[in-house]
Amino acid sequence: MKWNCFVLLAALGFAALTPACYTTVEGRKKAGVPFRKDRIESRYERRPAEVFAAAKVVLADLGTLTSENTIAGTLEAKVDNNTVWVKVTEVEPGISEVQVQARRSSLAGNVDLASEVDKRIALELQAR
Repeated sequence: MKWNCFVLLAALGFAALTPACYTTVEGRKKAGVPFRKDRIESRYERRPAEVFAAAKVVLADLGTLTSENTIAGTLEAKVDNNTVWVKVTEVEPGISEVQVQARRSSLAGNVDLASEVDKRIALELQAR
């Protein structure tokens, strides 16, 4: 009986310490901690092209832009050992939705950086 409890606890501990998978805003699966908040969503009364351009400027200012997909409306950048993804979609005519996701190199979510990028996108749109 004690052996069964030990094996059960060891299996649960191993499962808790093993990283699982999370989904990026691009729709890709990556290894990491899935139950951490890492995403911020906002809506703006602007065309998707304007928001995409503002997001591109912000990511280039904060770090290094590594990927740009104009068809899917996604950007990927490296900012201080973090990976940041931005996806821009049109919800209604003239209204765009922005999803900002940030992950640390330790595979954990970084909602603070995602919030900072989202705020800077809003400020960049105000300046235009």
